Amino acid sequence: MAGGKERLLRRRIRSIQSTKKITKAMELIAASQIVKAQGRIAASRPYRDGMARVVLETAVGDPTAAGRLLGEPEQVARELVVVIVADRGLCGGYNTSVLRAAERLLAEGRATGVEQRLVTVGKKAQNYFNFRRQPVERSFTGISEKPTFVDARAVATMAVAPFVAGEVDRVRLVSTRFLSAGSQVVEARQLLPLVDPRAAAGGEAGPGTGEEVRAGYTEFEPDAATLLETLAPVAAETEIFGALLEASASEVTARQRAMAAASENAEELIKKYSRIMNRARQDTITTEIMEIVGGAEALRAAAAGEDAGLAIALEA
Repeated sequence: MAGGKERLLRRRIRSIQSTKKITKAMELIAASQIVKAQGRIAASRPYRDGMARVVLETAVGDPTAAGRLLGEPEQVARELVVVIVADRGLCGGYNTSVLRAAERLLAEGRATGVEQRLVTVGKKAQNYFNFRRQPVERSFTGISEKPTFVDARAVATMAVAPFVAGEVDRVRLVSTRFLSAGSQVVEARQLLPLVDPRAAAGGEAGPGTGEEVRAGYTEFEPDAATLLETLAPVAAETEIFGALLEASASEVTARQRAMAAASENAEELIKKYSRIMNRARQDTITTEIMEIVGGAEALRAAAAGEDAGLAIALEA
């Protein structure tokens, strides 16, 4: 019985050791991808900031032309929600936290009578909403790990076209904001109409807001209204591309942490089962020694009894 338990524990330890090798390899791969993902975010930031500055300057130059393309919508009867998660799991609570935030956002819209349309990025979101019988207008899969600007343009087309056509009053984006390797936050932000950076900063644009407007007179060619109609879709593409990059970085960071925790747990399990197996082996050895000693004592006692019987017989 003890030997069978020892074999079972040894088999379980080998299985955990194999799992640990896999999780350790995934941890190292994710750690190497974090640096690349951060580099892509840093490389895209100047273009995003420049696009935001151009849109702001155009809106400031002709506020009337901005119209429904900039600021908060007066009334929201229809909206489109874009949800960005991963195609794969094994990344801790990354997917779950984003999907819960999206679910809360959709519930708030249903409670206020807002007609909603849903676009998802990532196989996990597709499966999640299909399981809950939530209609999904379009699902994009296979782009979460290494998104390109072409992918962002395809997603933006599904988000911008209904807004430009007047089919929806607002487009919102639910994704993870990558602040640093140790900090990522889930947020739901407005994508269209474009957010006025001055309102987001709580005042006029300036050096303290991160968006500066050039002093002096600016002449637009073509006119500001036409320019904004062209800039708004491009700015939305830029924001979606940035969100995809930040989601990718957040995914690999979450996966690195999850795999590191899994490796540590595997090591603890190996130590635990090794102690149990050693104890079982010691119990087996102790039992065998006791059986040997008991057998020897029995033989000795039997031999002593035979000698005593022979002496009595000789005396008689």
